[in-house]
Amino acid sequence: MPDLVVGFDLDMTLIDTAPGFRDVLAALGGEMGVEFPVEEMTRRLGPPLDLLLEPYLPAERIPAAGDRFRALYPDHAITSVPVLPGAHDAIAAVRRHGGRVLVVTGKYAANAQLHVDHTGLDVDLLEGWVWGVGKADVLRREGASIYVGDHVHDVEGALAAGVTSVSVLTGGCTAAELREAGTHVVLDDLGQFPAWLDAHLAAG
Repeated sequence: MPDLVVGFDLDMTLIDTAPGFRDVLAALGGEMGVEFPVEEMTRRLGPPLDLLLEPYLPAERIPAAGDRFRALYPDHAITSVPVLPGAHDAIAAVRRHGGRVLVVTGKYAANAQLHVDHTGLDVDLLEGWVWGVGKADVLRREGASIYVGDHVHDVEGALAAGVTSVSVLTGGCTAAELREAGTHVVLDDLGQFPAWLDAHLAAG
């Protein structure tokens, strides 16, 4: 196993899922006869879909709504979703140090894989359907030493795994929220990650 293994969150860390999420939510609302506050919900990306739907649907309707969202997703949310600036360079920086790259995401794995394939992200392992502290099991199993995310729940996963938590400000959480959650590093975006990684590894 390589000495360096770096995990990345997917949504709003490596890719800008907001356009796709918005379109799927609008399609789902149209089918269900529910007018979701799409813009507000899109600003809160990060938690699992069931939690985002909770305020707007009766509990008994949420499982079916989640299933339908995931079914609609491939047709509405893949081609419109770009990588975030610096994503490919961040992965390349890990490769330059001989490292492995993981994507550890709360997203349904099959849909996450469609994003990876469409955007050409060079990753070794994708693990989906894990959130918050649940990400720690994957990070420990794969020998990761760094986890990069945009949300306080990504910080929770990194800290639970005992790895370095790196947070980027491309999602819905502020620097203050991320620091309060205990992240070790806050970067504006992944464009700053290669220089940080070089310095981090040089400091040993």
